Amino acid sequence: MSLEELINRCIKKDANAQSQLYKQYASKLFSLCLKYSKNYVEAEDNLQDAFVTIFNKIEQYKQKGSFEGWMKRIAINTALQRYRKVGVFNIVDENAIEDVTVEIENDDLSLDFLLQIIQELPDRYRLVFNLYVLDGFSHNEIAEMLIISSGTSKSNLARARLILKQKIEDYKANLNSQSL
Repeated sequence: MSLEELINRCIKKDANAQSQLYKQYASKLFSLCLKYSKNYVEAEDNLQDAFVTIFNKIEQYKQKGSFEGWMKRIAINTALQRYRKVGVFNIVDENAIEDVTVEIENDDLSLDFLLQIIQELPDRYRLVFNLYVLDGFSHNEIAEMLIISSGTSKSNLARARLILKQKIEDYKANLNSQSL
């Protein structure tokens, strides 16, 4: 069945088509939900909520642009709604922001380690880091999505980078001390 036919059947609330769509995209959307969730259980909840929204609003997809991209946007927004409600962001002075870069040498760090330390970031830093670095949103887009200022987005990114830089330095120092 083509994607267009699958979408049209989902618009008609066809349970088999909805199940097929879920099976086809759940793993991709779950990885995305996991990036924006505190833990595995919350990611599962966000995935389920995202699919409820997808099925309820699928008729709003106008067959323009990527359907997967449309669903990813819904999944991200679903996860971010949890944080908007609890107000995890602090307003900051944009002039007090320092730009921090993190140098990563691929041969020293595993992807699992990097994902783990990103997941351990405080919510406000993890969300902005993921949106900016991993998903390529601008600070203005992030500010709009999270209902914060672009300065707050920049500050949270800088703080996330500082934390990650420290964790990477600690990890490397620990590796060096073990090899001596």
